[in-house]
Amino acid sequence: MDLHILDHRLRVTSISKSGLEQYTHPLIKLIFLRNRTRCKFFSLTETPENYTVVLDEEGFKELQPSEHLQVEGSTWLPLNVVSNGNASSSSQAVGVTKIAKSVIAPLAEQHVSVFMLSTYQTDFILVREKDLAVVVETLAEEFNVFREEGGESVPVHSQDACNGLQRNGREVPQATVHPVLIPENHFCVMSLDPDTLPAIATTLIDVLFYSNRSKEDASVDQDMEYIVFFSFSLIDGYISLVMDTEAQRQFPTDLLFTSSSGELWRMVRIGGQPLGFDECGIVAQISQPLADSDISAYYISTFSFDHALVPEEDLASVTEMLQAQRMSS
Repeated sequence: MDLHILDHRLRVTSISKSGLEQYTHPLIKLIFLRNRTRCKFFSLTETPENYTVVLDEEGFKELQPSEHLQVEGSTWLPLNVVSNGNASSSSQAVGVTKIAKSVIAPLAEQHVSVFMLSTYQTDFILVREKDLAVVVETLAEEFNVFREEGGESVPVHSQDACNGLQRNGREVPQATVHPVLIPENHFCVMSLDPDTLPAIATTLIDVLFYSNRSKEDASVDQDMEYIVFFSFSLIDGYISLVMDTEAQRQFPTDLLFTSSSGELWRMVRIGGQPLGFDECGIVAQISQPLADSDISAYYISTFSFDHALVPEEDLASVTEMLQAQRMSS
């Protein structure tokens, strides 16, 4: 398999709900006015706590500093796994499951923190730029590693990237087993032809910026039955949307498309308290048992919590696995 280090340098940010009005204009510009900005990688995810915005350096210029904007200090690089050009069979597990054993678990063992962004089209594994040498050396045995530069894929050899750097030989501390919340919402993972984006503009603006205004001051109840969650990504010209069925009903059915199975997904939300960015192994802890059981999953990290989406029919077995994990920790 090939591992591509994509030609984007990313920042991970959070906008508070109380400060959203200050950022509505730049966010609308980034979503709808692609010809007015040179941003090529943009992702916006609403959770009950805040809006997580992941974007490249061109897009980051649009966000003015303020008390409502939190910025994780690192520059992140997105990695993408390509199965030698072959599309995976629809019978195979999709999403983060495919890369759990080959990418996520080895990086966790090397104490490399990852930030996951699954989209309709693919899975992006974000790693800190400063960790790249360790990442390349760790994964070079399993993958042909390429770095995209100006539209060209240039092979990367571990010795080129590492300059003699040794693998992290430290024993990695056992990752904390975090509590999980399983809300009642049913979710869809969908896409949209970018040319039809103007046709859903008013609906998208309403869902993203106005639908939940009345709830913005409500404290986040950890026992909440339904969760506010909506994710929009526009990356290299491809659009991905993750929304619950209530939000989906507001959009024209003929414009959004999903996989032929039209599968509904349930969410496993990871973390009782905000997770932070330095703890390693959180994604591996969830994705590894799913991979062992060949259960498909999409995985979306946000500024405060992580979210795995699993097929509804697999939810009971996933819950069982996670309970067993908690009891054995």
